[in-house]
Amino acid sequence: MSRVLITAGASGIGLAMARAFADRGDEVWVTDVDAVALEALPEGITGRHCDAVDEPRLVEVMGEVGALDVLCANAGIAGPTAKVEDVDLADWRGCVSVNLEGAFLAAKHALGPMKVAGQGAVVFTSSTAGQFGYPNRAPYSAAKWAIIGLMKTVAMEAGPFGVRANAICPGAVEGPRMEGVLAREAAAKGMTRDQVYDGYAAGTSMRSFVEAEDIAQMAVFLASDAARMVSGQVIAVDGHTENPDPKV
Repeated sequence: MSRVLITAGASGIGLAMARAFADRGDEVWVTDVDAVALEALPEGITGRHCDAVDEPRLVEVMGEVGALDVLCANAGIAGPTAKVEDVDLADWRGCVSVNLEGAFLAAKHALGPMKVAGQGAVVFTSSTAGQFGYPNRAPYSAAKWAIIGLMKTVAMEAGPFGVRANAICPGAVEGPRMEGVLAREAAAKGMTRDQVYDGYAAGTSMRSFVEAEDIAQMAVFLASDAARMVSGQVIAVDGHTENPDPKV
C-alpha cells in the first residue's frame, strides 16, 4: 500500500486519480480549495482544504500526511481566454501561479522525504498545451510548458535517490473545466459551443475528447512498479493531438 497525495483532488482529473489509487488499496489524501467538493469525497479518501500556492498550509498538510510514496501535482486553472496583447497581467500571474508555482511547491516539500526513503514517484499534470502551445491561452500554455521543464529537472535531481518524475499531458478532457473553456472560446470566436467542441475533437486522430479516468489510469501506471524505469517522460493522453489550433 502506498501513501498518495493529490493536489486539487476533490473534482475532475484529481478526483478520478484519487478514486483510481484508492481502488488499488492505497492510502489517499487530497487537497483542494473547494470546501463543498471536499465534503463530498468518497469514503476512504481523506481531504484537506489547501490552496495550491499557500505554502505554510501545504507544509502543514504534508506534515499530517507523513512521508509520501506518490505525489500527483495536479492543481491547475484554465486562466483567461484572450490573445496575448489582451491578457491582463494580473490574470497572467494568477494562472501561472496556480499551475506552475503550485506544482513547484508540492514537489519541493515532497522530495526531501522521498529521497531519504530512497523511493517515490512524482506525477505532474501538464497539458498538450505544454507540448504545442494554444492560441488564446498564453498563460496556461506557458505554465504547462514550464511544468515539463520542472519535471525533467526533478527527474534528474531525484533519480539518483530512487525517485522518479513524469508528466502527463491531457488533451481535451470531458468535464466542467473544459465546458468553461468551450464557452469562453465560443464567445471569443463568435461560434457555438458545439462548433468549438467539434473543432477540438477534429484536432485529434481519434476524433474524441478523453475522460478523466483515462488520465487517472496513466497516473496509477506511472506510480507503479510496472513503470520503475520510466522517468523524465512526457506522456500525452489525448487521443493523439494532430492540430493544436482547434478550428472548424
